Amino acid sequence: MSILNNFALTGKTAIVTGGGRGLGRGMAEGLAEAGAKVLIIGSSASAEKTAAECRQKGLSMLALQGDLLDQEQVPAIFEKALDALDGRIDILVNNAGIQRRHFCEDFPLSDWNDVINLNLNTVFQLCQLAGRNMLPRKSGKIINVASMLSFFGGYTVPAYAASKGGVAQLTKALANEWAGKGLNVNAVAPGYMATEMTSKLIEDNIRNKEILDRIPAKRWGTPEDMKGIIVFLASAASNYLNGAIIPVDGAYLVR
Repeated sequence: MSILNNFALTGKTAIVTGGGRGLGRGMAEGLAEAGAKVLIIGSSASAEKTAAECRQKGLSMLALQGDLLDQEQVPAIFEKALDALDGRIDILVNNAGIQRRHFCEDFPLSDWNDVINLNLNTVFQLCQLAGRNMLPRKSGKIINVASMLSFFGGYTVPAYAASKGGVAQLTKALANEWAGKGLNVNAVAPGYMATEMTSKLIEDNIRNKEILDRIPAKRWGTPEDMKGIIVFLASAASNYLNGAIIPVDGAYLVR
């Protein structure tokens, strides 16, 4: 059997949160291109638009609109997603997240709570819900989306840094408990990526140069750059990899 067969996702089901645009869309498309049936969860109509565009390309993709920031809604949203996938989830990608910027001394508690809720609390809830579905089968892949701020402290983003540090540690904790039960829990940490969220940075010639000077690869990453690592972590090729936080950053972290 060819090693390439280990990367195939034919017959697998996947949920990708925040999969309607940006990096989430790239990851969702990558999974679908590898053969998985993918359901993306988004808070806006972009999720359905993305799913429709992917179906036109022959990919198996569904969409579900839901507010994952509301902790009380998360279980119901997950159950709806699970029903659409005929009750089985093989792959979970926790990509949905938000960012709020204020100086630490002025950071509103309401913004702190929103960031921590979506970026960390919801991630835990979905890992737990997916785990309950995967554990009886002793098989499943959970991929969390960490950040460069899982390693650095950042500036004017204390809540985001705290949430992404928490995602990294949560990933390790889940791997400790579930690796021996057939599940793989890992995380990716994207570097500077060219998406709608970073367009203002890219348009700022001074900041753009500062960032590029720090990236050994000498370019911004793209949603396309996320496809390979996500397919690897979702596939049998990564069966002995657990609890890893993998930078996808053009070597930014090691500069």
